Amino acid sequence: MNGAEALIRSLLASGVDTCFTNPGTSEMHFVAALDRIEGMRCVLALFEGVVTGAADGYGRMKDRPASTLLHLGPGLGNGLANLHNARRAYSPIVNVVGEHATWHQQYDPPLASPIEQIAGANSRWVRTAASVKTVGADAAAAVAASLDAPGGSATLVLPADIAWTQGAEVAGPVAVRARRKVDESRVRAAADALRKGQGALVLNGPMLRAAPLELCGRIAAKTGAELLCPTQINRAERGAGRVAIDRIPYVVELAQKRLAGIRSMVLINSRQPVNFFAYPGKPSLPMAEGCDVVVLAELDEDGADAAARLADLLDARRAAPKLEPLARPPLPSGPITLPGLAAVIAALMPERAIVSDESITSGRGLVAATKNAPPHDWLVNPGGSIGFAMPVAIGAALACPDRKVLCLQSDGAGMYTVQALWTMARESLDIVTLVFANRAYEILKGELKNVGAGEPGRKARDMLEIGRPDIDWVALAKGQGVPASRVEDLDGLARELRAALGERGPRLIEIRM
Repeated sequence: MNGAEALIRSLLASGVDTCFTNPGTSEMHFVAALDRIEGMRCVLALFEGVVTGAADGYGRMKDRPASTLLHLGPGLGNGLANLHNARRAYSPIVNVVGEHATWHQQYDPPLASPIEQIAGANSRWVRTAASVKTVGADAAAAVAASLDAPGGSATLVLPADIAWTQGAEVAGPVAVRARRKVDESRVRAAADALRKGQGALVLNGPMLRAAPLELCGRIAAKTGAELLCPTQINRAERGAGRVAIDRIPYVVELAQKRLAGIRSMVLINSRQPVNFFAYPGKPSLPMAEGCDVVVLAELDEDGADAAARLADLLDARRAAPKLEPLARPPLPSGPITLPGLAAVIAALMPERAIVSDESITSGRGLVAATKNAPPHDWLVNPGGSIGFAMPVAIGAALACPDRKVLCLQSDGAGMYTVQALWTMARESLDIVTLVFANRAYEILKGELKNVGAGEPGRKARDMLEIGRPDIDWVALAKGQGVPASRVEDLDGLARELRAALGERGPRLIEIRM
């Protein structure tokens, strides 16, 4: 058995059965081994940013890692933006990165680069396989490292000669550490803070699943505390029958207004709120001055257990949480408006949908509009690096093939990873992509004013608009095998979205704004 075969078999033994790939010469023995080993599903993408984003989406929905297969340092570098997003989402991923043969590296061939340094920016664990005898154990260790709370990327660098050399051994799974329990003194401190009134629970990560949310809903009902989460979250289970949570607004002034009345903030698996950017004359933190921030559970601690103990201390188990009723809005008609877009999507969203949301300015009303839609999962981008929604939709669709995926994609961000459409078509993935085509980086127009840079002139506007020529999303989709249509009013959107949701397979709808 060669090193590549042992690596694949060890990944399978540790529960990793999906690999998103864009290989090159140094990875050919891994590629060849796939024909000899059953059980590993490999999904090709035409750009490494799609590979890493898909692994992110898979990890968010599966709660276990997929593997990536990337070609040397440049291939890893092409995938770094979505590995950054995955790092901020704490998504488990195992990256396998090919490297030149060990004896070839001394000659500094053209594709040589410091792979471990490149990987280190967004990986919590990095190792270069040093021996064919240990490569199986390295793979098992990488899986365990990716799952170690709070989760993240682990990168294994595989020199080509170790991949092709015989004498490798398969390794079984490595035990993953349980989340650390919270000290009782912090539970008491959180209870004391909430008893004072004007408090809030700020939740993230695993606390945004239905069961922990319901428990926190009981604490909120008992104490009068508000339930909040950061602007950008990795995954929230929401909709009818579940407890709603309010996202802290992105815009600084709105965030300050929203948090103005909160005097005690209890963090459970969440960092304290922080504004995305610095602005002249504005604070970095949106909380009111004097707000007491209490950490109940750090990111890698057992927040659910801590919340349960907090509920017991507050005698909140019997309090009734506020569960959202099912209430679809009526279908609107007429010209495209942002409230109208939100209403159409809320009215037609199927039960158990997975929403990959990179709608940015076009979708700011969507979260509020869909809180009473049928139960669903909502994925957004904690890392803020654009080009994430379509790749993440791929991973989510592969992780949950029995669920419809709705991808909400702004046109500017979508062009970063437009190759994702080809993978959707090749794998026949059940993804409906809505492209909000306003032909601009609309959010940056607002940011230009927010940072005090003044009104844009012609040159500045040219950096913020993506018309001249207009991007034809229907042609882009059809050229990659995805059926597509264009709508210019709410009636057309309702008609095309209903039809797309009623079929299986990929579809794209371009919404001309």
